[in-house]
Amino acid sequence: MRRVSEGGGTRGGLRLWEAVRAVPRTLRKDLWTVARDPLPSLRWLGRLPHAHAVLFAVLMGLANVNQYEPQFESPTAPAATTAVATAVTLLVVLQSGAAVLALSRPVPAWWLSTLALFLARTVGETKISHAPLWSWSFPGIALHTLVLFLLALRVRPRVAAEALGLTLLSGLAALAFAAPAQQPSLLQDAVTCTTAVVVGASLRGRRVARSQLVEQEVRTADERARRTLLEERNRIARELHDVVAHHMSVISIQAQVAPHLVKEPTDELKENLAGIRENAVEALTELRRVLGVLRSEDASSDGVRHAPQPTLGRLDELVGKVRGTGLAVITETTGEPRPLPPGVDLSAFRIVQEALSNAMRHAPGAAVRVDIGYRSGGLTLRVTNSAPERPAPPSPGAGHGLLGMHERTAMLGGELATGPTPDGGYEVTAILPTDTTKPAEPGEDAP
Repeated sequence: MRRVSEGGGTRGGLRLWEAVRAVPRTLRKDLWTVARDPLPSLRWLGRLPHAHAVLFAVLMGLANVNQYEPQFESPTAPAATTAVATAVTLLVVLQSGAAVLALSRPVPAWWLSTLALFLARTVGETKISHAPLWSWSFPGIALHTLVLFLLALRVRPRVAAEALGLTLLSGLAALAFAAPAQQPSLLQDAVTCTTAVVVGASLRGRRVARSQLVEQEVRTADERARRTLLEERNRIARELHDVVAHHMSVISIQAQVAPHLVKEPTDELKENLAGIRENAVEALTELRRVLGVLRSEDASSDGVRHAPQPTLGRLDELVGKVRGTGLAVITETTGEPRPLPPGVDLSAFRIVQEALSNAMRHAPGAAVRVDIGYRSGGLTLRVTNSAPERPAPPSPGAGHGLLGMHERTAMLGGELATGPTPDGGYEVTAILPTDTTKPAEPGEDAP
């Protein structure tokens, strides 16, 4: 047990010695820098605190000059008196300048202020014209306290504590050179400087915590938006899976039936049709394997899952359901209605559905108008609502409406515009191209 204790004591001593040896390196890393770290402006006050700090430094500098009264044993040395007075005045000016410098470079400002305090206390035989509770003049302590406060606002608490410790050590060193008739205590200076460091570090911690909270809220909002986007894309993929699977099934059946429609089909024709059917079946299998997994997360019943996807042909049914909720809806169709590609037909119905859902949620009592325009090479959708008659209830969570509209429009290479109207309502306009023979390239402008 004794050997173990001796071994533990040896290791503890070695760790303590290593920690002591690391102190100069740590201090040099933390405090030996001239890095620029400007004091940020406040949200409401702007740069007003900066101006107050500069004004305080000027006033304390003027008061500091009057606190020092050089006295010499021999009044017959005016040259020496003038030299010391000039030196003290220069140090006071440097200390006031350090308080201003602390607004942009707090660590160099602290070094300058500490050096000025030490030299002002020890140069010549200087007397301070106040009660001997303070090691330095009261304006000098006020200026150095301001520098420590501004330092603690920008640096880590460990660095601020190191600066405070070196400040107190410099005060002890200055007292060693004080005249025997005047031996003030360092306690009052220590309490004042420590209070400034503690308050500054607390305010910095509050600001850092607030900044981290804002960053966390931004990251949370981004993650929520990303998750919402993925959910909407999954929903679109589930719907398009049904559309594509239907067409692939039709291709497979037609390739299987085609040889029976020819009186004497050649072997090459049978072989080609068999290849078409085989490729269609393989593509359908891969499609179900890749996209069919999305159906496993769908909580709908089997009957709803396998129901045909809606198209604009069911617009009247949709509008009837919306009118049943008490919302006045007017529909108008321009142009000659014609069959649309399945993806366009499905997306058009979903865009109108989402726009009507948003109107019901966010504009209770408003009048809604749905305009559908068939034009050459495209389809135009426009859903507008007037200003709501009463405030809308709070929306639970993040919605998918506008995001889903953008995803569907971008998928087809179309254009979407949403925004408020001058009368206080809202408008959704979508232009969907119906020419799907050429897929839209990434970054290509929609027609």
